[in-house]
Amino acid sequence: MPKKRSGGGLSPTQQAAKFLGVSVLAGAVLAGIALPAVGALGLAAKGSVESFDELPANMKTPPLSQRTTILDADGGQIATVYSRDRTVVPLKDISPYMQKAIVAIEDSRFYQHGAVDLKGVLRALNKNAQTGGVSEGASTLTQQYVKNVFIEEAGDDPTKVAQATQQTIGRKIRELKYAIQVEEELGKKKILENYLNITFFGQQAYGVEAAAQRYFSKSAKDLSVEQAALLAGIVQSPSRYDPVNDEAEATKRRNTVLQRMAAVGDISRAQAADAMKAPLGLKVSKPKNGCITAVKGAGFFCDYVREVFLTDPVFGKTKEQRAKIWNQGGLTIRTTMDPQSQKAAQRSIKDHVYKSDEVATAASIVQPGTGKILAMGQSRPYGFKKNETQINLSVDQSMGGGMGYQPGSTFKPIVAAAALEDGMPANKVYSSPYQMAYPSPVSACDGKRWVNDPNSPAKLQNENSSEVGPYDMREATAKSVNTYYVQMISDIGICPVTTMAKKMGVVRADGDKMPQVPSIALGTQEMSPLTMANAYATFASRGMHCTPVAIESVSRRVGDKTSSLEVPKSTCSRAMSENTADTINTLLKGVVEDGTGKKAGLGSRPSAGKTGTTDERYAAWFVGYTPNMAGAVWVGDPAHKRKMVGITIGGRSYGKVFGGEVPGPIWGDMMSGALEGKPVEDFNTVHIPDSKPRDRGDGDGDGGRDDGGNGDNDDGFIGGLVGGNNGGGGEEPTPSFSIPEGFIRGQGNGGNGNGGRFG
Repeated sequence: MPKKRSGGGLSPTQQAAKFLGVSVLAGAVLAGIALPAVGALGLAAKGSVESFDELPANMKTPPLSQRTTILDADGGQIATVYSRDRTVVPLKDISPYMQKAIVAIEDSRFYQHGAVDLKGVLRALNKNAQTGGVSEGASTLTQQYVKNVFIEEAGDDPTKVAQATQQTIGRKIRELKYAIQVEEELGKKKILENYLNITFFGQQAYGVEAAAQRYFSKSAKDLSVEQAALLAGIVQSPSRYDPVNDEAEATKRRNTVLQRMAAVGDISRAQAADAMKAPLGLKVSKPKNGCITAVKGAGFFCDYVREVFLTDPVFGKTKEQRAKIWNQGGLTIRTTMDPQSQKAAQRSIKDHVYKSDEVATAASIVQPGTGKILAMGQSRPYGFKKNETQINLSVDQSMGGGMGYQPGSTFKPIVAAAALEDGMPANKVYSSPYQMAYPSPVSACDGKRWVNDPNSPAKLQNENSSEVGPYDMREATAKSVNTYYVQMISDIGICPVTTMAKKMGVVRADGDKMPQVPSIALGTQEMSPLTMANAYATFASRGMHCTPVAIESVSRRVGDKTSSLEVPKSTCSRAMSENTADTINTLLKGVVEDGTGKKAGLGSRPSAGKTGTTDERYAAWFVGYTPNMAGAVWVGDPAHKRKMVGITIGGRSYGKVFGGEVPGPIWGDMMSGALEGKPVEDFNTVHIPDSKPRDRGDGDGDGGRDDGGNGDNDDGFIGGLVGGNNGGGGEEPTPSFSIPEGFIRGQGNGGNGNGGRFG
């Protein structure tokens, strides 16, 4: 026996048999197809019955795509992103006027008929026959809902959208079968709710809630009768009845809806007359979609969150699965971004570097011990206009960043950590001459050795000819003495350094492997600010490295159900002993207190850090930390073309830029703001025995003095390969050696370290 509906009536199969001929006619009417002769109609009906039976029994209803909201750590909104601007709401949160208006204009007999309206079909047939065209359709609200489901399922695929909307009898038959199913399973009120949430209202607004916000900046539950009538009228043709672009046409359509509401008894004729006199009263809210709309300069942080979602397997095994979840939306993503830290970073960046400057700056802040990314900003805003960019200068290439930037001497503490872990005493003394050839051979990983070319040996020098050893580790770190650190890596070997770097999460920004060459001690490998901030957070957390994370939690709403998704977790592991980290902290406190980083100091709050300036002054860095925050600031030309010599940055002229001068103050202001009101914590320091080096005066720069007295220049060019400021504002020393081709692995030159070989 065919299954009957509860309360009597025909089963779906019986309904189909009874209404099939009519549905075919309706399909012909709506498709504008000429009706065949009676005999042919019988054949068409027979074929249609077979097609009807072959259709799957159940329609798959995809989750409605909705907007995704990205929040900061305090719950404040950063941005909304979506493929469809939609917020699904229950029927109780939709104005009764809206419910009545859409039924009145689209399907006034909605509550009286089943999936197909026989009277409506016959009325349409009669009117179309009289006019000789297709002036009236006969789709019920249920059938329209089914069609919208097909369109939603098609997504942005133009071929699938065309198939979902094609005017053919075949599509009408499929639509009919599923309309019968929907009527059986959902009932009228749920169909109406679903229809109002799925349908397109123009101006990028999907669903009535988004439409109410777009046109009137209010919730759907608060719509007045005339506002509801306007929205209901748009549905038939969102472009034709667009009130933003054609107020007169939209007004006429609204009034038609009001007249229809009065005709069917939903409102009185007096109400309709009053509403028709009212102005449209638009209060348009522009679409706010994507990271370009992010507040607090957090566009790049927002973009990083998107990249994490699309690349991390925790959100789906395949790229396609992750993209599908992201595009369906309905997500609420709470991030790690600290609004105070983000505000401080952007304010400092804006104060020191203009977006129109020839060079740019980028900065990141990470929380030691957790890996939480607290802030991420840059001087060139997120956008598509002049002096804007979509490249996130703070992160690796795989996460939407560039090729990275040589960190210069900010890499030296990693070399020192490797040496200390290898058993080197903290007061180790090296001869540290002003200029020297790279020692050779130097052990590398896998039993290999790096050998300097005896015919054309690679050489290096310190920034200033007055920097002549011997030096111990404390003074060599404070002054960033290049020859000291090259002697150090030559002594312990290259492999312990690259191994330590890996433990600290230090990788090349382009994803390539770090080469086994001694010049890495001087920061020749391109890295991102986030990588360096996270690496120094390892020192701050006494040797525990935690992988960076940007997402705290994700909830997902599908229909009226909300669930929590698993999110990536920071993985923490010991990169070095507490004693090694404490020793580095002691050394780097000296850099800020009495070395090249004095201009980055935080006053009475203990801090530590390191300056860095790269080859030919294409980039300058300051990477520093307190026990509760670590931050990195880079300044330079992302294209690696403009040398920072004779340059104006932030309205101030510089003869030469170095890490302690421009990045240092940016870091100081950024961290001061980020740490305001936070507990003042001190480092665990160690006693480093005095090696009693000879007195070298008060010069504390990596090379020379920029003001004739304080000596707070730093390394100048990478590894001292070309001389820096020769003290007292003097001329650069002329290098007494030639640089072998391919000696430096710079951006875009394809080099692989310094000019030796493996033997």
